[in-house]
Amino acid sequence: MTLNNKKGPALGRGLSALLSTNESKVGGTTLVSIAMIEANPFNPRTHFEMEALQELAASIRELGIIQPLTLRQVSPEKFQLISGERRLRASQLAGLTEVPAYIRIANDQSMLEMALVENIQRENLNAIEIGLSYQRLIEECKYTQLELGTKISKSRSDIANHLRLLKLPAEIQAAVRDNELSMGHARALLSISDESEQLKAFQAIRGQQLSVRAVEQWGKTEPSKITTTGKPAKKSALIQTIESQLKSALGLKVQLLQDAKGKGKITVSFNSSDELNKLLETLNRK
Repeated sequence: MTLNNKKGPALGRGLSALLSTNESKVGGTTLVSIAMIEANPFNPRTHFEMEALQELAASIRELGIIQPLTLRQVSPEKFQLISGERRLRASQLAGLTEVPAYIRIANDQSMLEMALVENIQRENLNAIEIGLSYQRLIEECKYTQLELGTKISKSRSDIANHLRLLKLPAEIQAAVRDNELSMGHARALLSISDESEQLKAFQAIRGQQLSVRAVEQWGKTEPSKITTTGKPAKKSALIQTIESQLKSALGLKVQLLQDAKGKGKITVSFNSSDELNKLLETLNRK
């Protein structure tokens, strides 16, 4: 939402000169004390990046809040957030004591709908949060996938794909939520019917940098025959140090691989029978 389409000064520092601060105005915009605002229990967003919040807070200190929050008044001195939790959190970090807000009348059902729809359309939700929002709109607001798609201008396939992500194991959903796994990889994991195999493929994505296509092939061939593509995962300084020490001790090329759970393997390469014999002699001396 925006106040209007005309250019004008940013809302924030000079807002008190433009808006009444003495009383809230349902249907209009006013300044509201942050201490009088409580969180929206229907907000689908559960994860906020602190670095991004700090950046927004710095912008708010410099320019004020450009986009007012949307609130509903539940008592003379109490408001509930409909949308704008990220701006509210950043305002608190910026040291503000009051924020500009639209005041609306909403019951719990319409508030849920407004919060979910506004977040889906305007906020950078991760794929899992979007899927959960779709699920709540369908279950609690009684929308069909087609009706929901029409309301939020999304295709039915987009809605179905996000809902399917909620069928993945919790560990994989958490990786999508934390932006450690792309939606493309997550959708590819859905092509694997067995949950244990999904988790194995997930670990292979982490440890071996499997491409989306390789994951799609997982259920069609033996995992050992699947080739990786792309750049290998960057090795930690500790792994590189261990590889260097082993290479120095053995006099041969050594590669150490380790996945997120600590499992891995050490590969020692030799180019002749003589190098193999020297390796065996070295190991026997150890």
